[in-house]
Amino acid sequence: MVQTEQTGERQPTPTWSAIDWTATEAVVKRLQERIYRAAAAGKGRQVKNLQKLLVRSTSAKRLAVRRVTQQNAGHKTPGIDGVVCRTPESRMRLSNDLSLKGYRPQPVRRVYIPKADGRRRPLGIPIVTT
Repeated sequence: MVQTEQTGERQPTPTWSAIDWTATEAVVKRLQERIYRAAAAGKGRQVKNLQKLLVRSTSAKRLAVRRVTQQNAGHKTPGIDGVVCRTPESRMRLSNDLSLKGYRPQPVRRVYIPKADGRRRPLGIPIVTT
């Protein structure tokens, strides 16, 4: 059971394929617009509170996991931990487990990409989980 962000009522946890991505993106976009308007109005405390709300938002977490594990061009490349989320179940588990409590950034996997002029460009591949 999960609590909806709009009404606060409890509903069963949907499967990854049952998520309405249009509505999820709309919730995140609405929060981002509220943050922009508060910042433009100079309301620092409201900006901070809205940013916390966005970071803790289920919709934002699911959208972030979707972008990293499905839409990103490097979604099949593992970081130093060797983990890649390819199944809907692993994506849903990852989105449910995301939290900033006790977050410690991990080192990234460094790969060098050859450029047309013969030099190499560094590319950092982060890990999926913390």
